Amino acid sequence: MGLLQNILMYIVPFLLVLGIVVTVHELGHFLAAKSVGTKIDQFSIGFGKAIARWTDKSGVEWRVGWLPVGGFVRFAGDENAASVPDQNDLQAMRRDLVAREGEAEVGRYFHFKPLWQRAFITAAGPVSNFILAIVVFAVLLFTLGEPLSPARVDSVKAGSPAEQGGFRPGDVVVRADGRKIDSFSTLQSIVFLKSGTPIQFLVNRGGSEVALTATPQRGEIVDRLGHKQHLGILGIGYQQRPGDLTIKRYGPLEAVAGGVERTFDVVRTTVQYLGRLVVGRETAEQLSGPLGMAQLSGDIAKQTAAASSDGRSLAINWVITLFELVANISVGIGFLNLLPVPVLDGGHLLFYAYEAVARRPLAAKVQAAGYRVGLALVLGLMLFATWNDLQRLRVFNFFGGLFS
Repeated sequence: MGLLQNILMYIVPFLLVLGIVVTVHELGHFLAAKSVGTKIDQFSIGFGKAIARWTDKSGVEWRVGWLPVGGFVRFAGDENAASVPDQNDLQAMRRDLVAREGEAEVGRYFHFKPLWQRAFITAAGPVSNFILAIVVFAVLLFTLGEPLSPARVDSVKAGSPAEQGGFRPGDVVVRADGRKIDSFSTLQSIVFLKSGTPIQFLVNRGGSEVALTATPQRGEIVDRLGHKQHLGILGIGYQQRPGDLTIKRYGPLEAVAGGVERTFDVVRTTVQYLGRLVVGRETAEQLSGPLGMAQLSGDIAKQTAAASSDGRSLAINWVITLFELVANISVGIGFLNLLPVPVLDGGHLLFYAYEAVARRPLAAKVQAAGYRVGLALVLGLMLFATWNDLQRLRVFNFFGGLFS
């Protein structure tokens, strides 16, 4: 029963979330290609041997693989050349296509589409992920609203950055780092990634606005799922009082604007974290791979189940939680794919930018080297993230205990 429960709690939510996000990404490529008349051979949800397949009227083979951890769109001609062939490859491909199918068919192949169309098709995948996130965030805001708690300082830890910066109990933070603060959670999200960096605050103190400066220091926090993390802390405490929690309601247009804002916030936080990571002001412990995503999905599912009083509330809470995960992970997948690394969509766009300037594709040898480097970078990042996950899950401690 324990194994079945773990599968239901950890594996199923992870596969559902990943399946939705990846399918939408690939549908973005697919629909963009269809809109400009590109010939497509196959659309696959999942990898491995097909457990279901059919061919539509346009000749596209749709398939569902037994391993539901990704998917792909295969354009006609992809099996014969690299994704961005050089001029010699293109000429050879054209001669072969004209001989087999005639000159009229050449324009339907991805590699012979105008440059703007190829860039449009490539960018459509990540853009679809951003659109998915915006839609999900907007629907949640419109239907449920947004819970807000005041950014009130109820206590100040002795010797903390907050005390050194002049914070006092009763202060209400209205601005931090140039951003308007509408809840305590918003304040926390800013402070978490600012360890060692001075932050300008504006607080309401007894009806007057007071400007303060404080520098968060790195410390250990325990999030609502019980996970320990090392992030920036100020040393202020908040205790919820009756009447503190309010629900902000959104109309349709406000919800869409809110969805855009939340999607942008996730991207901004990601860029900020990566930037601080590169210059050595953040640790890499926040990087997580598939194991970490599965653990997060499972822990949230378990917490949702524990907080639900009956089957109906469990179903509703589970759906809400699932879609919150979908929105956040979709932004991450979209952002990751736009990085200018060969083998990712951003790498293809980088090659297209060169082609636009030089009026010819990049040399095949340079492309091949770029793909090898890009693949090594992506695999290295995945291995490092998986190592982080294994350490976080204490797998090494477990195996070490077996032999001690």
